[in-house]
Amino acid sequence: MPVSDFELVQSWRQVLDLCNLQSGQSVTILTSIGTNAQTLRCAILAVQEKGAIANRLDLQPTNGGTSLSRDPLAYVGTTPLTGNRAAVEMLKASDLVLDLMTLLFSAEQHEILDAGGRILLVVEPPDVLVRMTPTVEDRTRVLENSARLKAAKVMKVTSAAGTDATFALGEYPILEEYGFVDKPGRWDHWPSGFLATWANEGSAEGKIVLAPGDILLPQKSYVTAPITCHLEKGYVRAIEGGFEADHLRDYMESFHDPEVFAVSHIGWGLQNRAHWSVMGFYDREASIGMDPRACAGNFLWSTGPNNEAGGDRDTACHIDIPMRDCTVMLDDEAVVRNGKLVGES
Repeated sequence: MPVSDFELVQSWRQVLDLCNLQSGQSVTILTSIGTNAQTLRCAILAVQEKGAIANRLDLQPTNGGTSLSRDPLAYVGTTPLTGNRAAVEMLKASDLVLDLMTLLFSAEQHEILDAGGRILLVVEPPDVLVRMTPTVEDRTRVLENSARLKAAKVMKVTSAAGTDATFALGEYPILEEYGFVDKPGRWDHWPSGFLATWANEGSAEGKIVLAPGDILLPQKSYVTAPITCHLEKGYVRAIEGGFEADHLRDYMESFHDPEVFAVSHIGWGLQNRAHWSVMGFYDREASIGMDPRACAGNFLWSTGPNNEAGGDRDTACHIDIPMRDCTVMLDDEAVVRNGKLVGES
């Protein structure tokens, strides 16, 4: 259902407060042809209300003739900032960047963050933004769980459908998504509410069985029949099943890059205001699917790049796979059991 500008400005107000935006600071709002007009309009109003300077940097789209989908995460790494030094320097000079375009996995995003910049990605529909406006409590919950993840040496994931996979931990940092950027060099995504890390190189082993109801992104499709992914030495070595398994394999092979089969980030959802069923109510081009990515108690794993964690894989294919009804163990302690956060009803 549509939301009013008043509601969305209220949400922007809360987010900018959490980002510690101060009067007189410079905010660059990064846009392109697919930017939601209401999100942009309300962002400008909220920034100006804070007494900050609102700049808009509008860039031309890229990858349109290469990507097999209009989803901004269907072909990653190359963005309108690639080779665009003037734009990069403007963003580096900003106190806060509001990314209404999608820079994920790009070298330029890392350069801006390394310079102390802050980037908040905001591309979901306005009603999703209002429903999942971040809070201080979201940060507390994510950071409390992050401490447990940082201390763990092994993640083990199982399910009644047949999933039985292990991942050694400790080589890569933790991705803490709670929806706002409150310190220099931080990237986050509104809406969000989940934790992830990357398995040690070559350590992912076992099998992951996608059951009916699990989700493939950017395909934005609910799986209707089992798909078995065999993991060996950090890569998906085989994908077995019916039509949907063939469809997934064909899509990944279309990139002609063996690195698309590498296991990327692994983690679990912590956001109770995210809902598994919501994705089915949206046109596939309206949302990038943050509800299933952040839904409390999911197991979220992915394939493809790890450059955002400091690795050297920058392959253009990135697939996120949120799964239901899994048990996620950190060493010998369950944090998710049968799709439910441990310690919560």
